[in-house]
Amino acid sequence: MNPMDIMQLGGRLQTFSNQHPKFGAFLREAGTDAMREGSILEMKVTSPEGKEYVTNLRLTAEDVETITMIRNMRG
Repeated sequence: MNPMDIMQLGGRLQTFSNQHPKFGAFLREAGTDAMREGSILEMKVTSPEGKEYVTNLRLTAEDVETITMIRNMRG
C-alpha cells in the first residue's frame, strides 16, 4: 500500500471520527466486552428511500486479532 494512501486514510478516519463521535464511543464500549470470538456483528444500512440492507458475521479469532491491530494503530 502506498504510504501517501495510508496518510490520507488516517486523515479520513479522523474526519469520520469527528463527524460521528457516537460511533467511536460505541466501538470502544462494545470492544471491551462484546467483540470476541463467537460474537455476532450485525450491520444495517437504510437508504434515504427507506430500503434496508442487513448482514451479519460471526467473529473468528482472526477477526478479533484484526480488530485489535486496527485499534492499536489508532493509539
